[in-house]
Amino acid sequence: MKKLIKRFFDNEVLSYLFFGAAATLVYMSTRLAIFALSGHTTFSTITANVTAVLFAFVTNDTVVFKQERKGWQKRLIKFALARSGTLLLDIVLAQVLVDIYPNIIGQFVGNNRSLINSIESLFSQVLIIVLNYIFSKLFIFENKK
Repeated sequence: MKKLIKRFFDNEVLSYLFFGAAATLVYMSTRLAIFALSGHTTFSTITANVTAVLFAFVTNDTVVFKQERKGWQKRLIKFALARSGTLLLDIVLAQVLVDIYPNIIGQFVGNNRSLINSIESLFSQVLIIVLNYIFSKLFIFENKK
């Protein structure tokens, strides 16, 4: 069993998908909890994104892309910049699909705002996982141990 787990995490794509799913769970639970408490789309999106980005950087840097400790600050800055771009995309999608045009999704869920927010969140996270892998692989994590 240990060999199987090691082989799984030695595969960069599988490891990235696993930790991407974990980061998505961190994101979704944070966003939905903050949204339930505050009702503010942008605040819940930003808070969830920051929390998930910090989790993702640590797991990507140490486990997925197996980076040397040296230079982590530079990678963190590049990672944060790339994730800021996907945060902007996340905010735009949330504003457009939850706040401005909720009927696009709402027509399928009885205009339930919480369901609209949940569906938009899941949609945006799938898109963002793909974009973040491309940015990480091509621009951020270049040096392996």
